[in-house]
Amino acid sequence: MSIRLHDFALSGHAHRVRLFLSLLGLPFETVPVNMLKGEHKGQPFLALNAFGQVPVLEDGDVILSDSNAINIYLALKHDPSRQWWPESPVQIARVQRWLSVAAGQLAQGAARARWICLTGGTPDQAVIDTAVQLLRVMDQHLAGQRFLASEGHPTVADIALYSYTVRAPEGGMSLEAYPHVRRWLSELEALPGFVPMPSTQPFKKPA
Repeated sequence: MSIRLHDFALSGHAHRVRLFLSLLGLPFETVPVNMLKGEHKGQPFLALNAFGQVPVLEDGDVILSDSNAINIYLALKHDPSRQWWPESPVQIARVQRWLSVAAGQLAQGAARARWICLTGGTPDQAVIDTAVQLLRVMDQHLAGQRFLASEGHPTVADIALYSYTVRAPEGGMSLEAYPHVRRWLSELEALPGFVPMPSTQPFKKPA
């Protein structure tokens, strides 16, 4: 049975899954969700995800939400090499650490700043500080390690951090001062099957 991805093109969370499906070489059908018109709050979508958030993955009878949970599922089901989701306890813990960062500092910093700017607002200093602190930590970490949770191959941790990091400038955060982050982004973009995170200009949500 085919995989269906309920997707909003400008969502970094949805892009994580879109990117990972492509890197795994898995065919899928995209089901666009117009978040600007509130489709994610309508009953048909809420029946799939009561939190009203994209993405949602349908894989046969399996319905999953939350981008990181979806990507773990895809890695465990479709990557027998176990490169994207490792096997050893310490490696799994390292991946999970960065998944927590993606759901915490990244979401509260660069991702939030981007959305505020795209919808015509100005991020407050706390949001900016959170974004900048994470970029500094990532750059220092990547100075000594090729990928976030491993040296030899990217993992779902890298997928979780990529989308909003590469579009941090849309939230007012330049990447110029973070050479190791920029090197890491370039390595991910060189992977076979890579699909970019769309860039956009500020817009205003309908009243």
